[in-house]
Amino acid sequence: MKTVVFDLDGTLADTSKDLIAAANACFVARGMGELLDPLADARWAFRGGRRMLSLGFERAGVGAEAADWVEADFAPLVAHYDANIDVHTQLYPGAVEAVEALRGAGYAVSVCTNKPGAQTEKLLGRLGVREMFGAVVAADTLPVRKPDPAPYFAAVERAGGTRGILIGDTETDRETARAAGIPCVLVTFGPDGRGVEALEPEALLDHFDDLPALAGRLLAD
Repeated sequence: MKTVVFDLDGTLADTSKDLIAAANACFVARGMGELLDPLADARWAFRGGRRMLSLGFERAGVGAEAADWVEADFAPLVAHYDANIDVHTQLYPGAVEAVEALRGAGYAVSVCTNKPGAQTEKLLGRLGVREMFGAVVAADTLPVRKPDPAPYFAAVERAGGTRGILIGDTETDRETARAAGIPCVLVTFGPDGRGVEALEPEALLDHFDDLPALAGRLLAD
């Protein structure tokens, strides 16, 4: 069965504001104020919690102790995010309709993300879309994570598929697809915009309305 595998953060849903808020909560707790901007710094939200903390401490002029602070604040960041996981998060326009159209056309659909499994399940459930996906492979599902291709292959197999494409938004998704030897589609409606074109994916996706036809072309027999 042909399969469309989706990344989550920055691809299916814009989670950036809630992720940035979690990092800012750590800075505020240290008396530094909110060091990241939820709009201007949105792209950094999808680079991981430690990267957000590092960026904030760098802006605050923290010196040699910055690395230790990043590690000390990582668990509080995760806890804050987990408690406020869907305050601002929204699915991108057309995402639900695109997934429904793919399923109706006979495709298997799954999620492959570097988000922790418990948070992934929680967020998909809160957004009301968990039951739409035949499988979810998260950061801790396997011993490895993207860009290792194993999570992608697991997402295809567990959804009952045989071959597929990966829909993502970052270099990690591009490298995962390259390692798996499959087509990569990068969305242009995330924080990086059309800048993802520089990663040379097999296709760009400007709106989810275009995905069913695009999948048909990339997975043509």
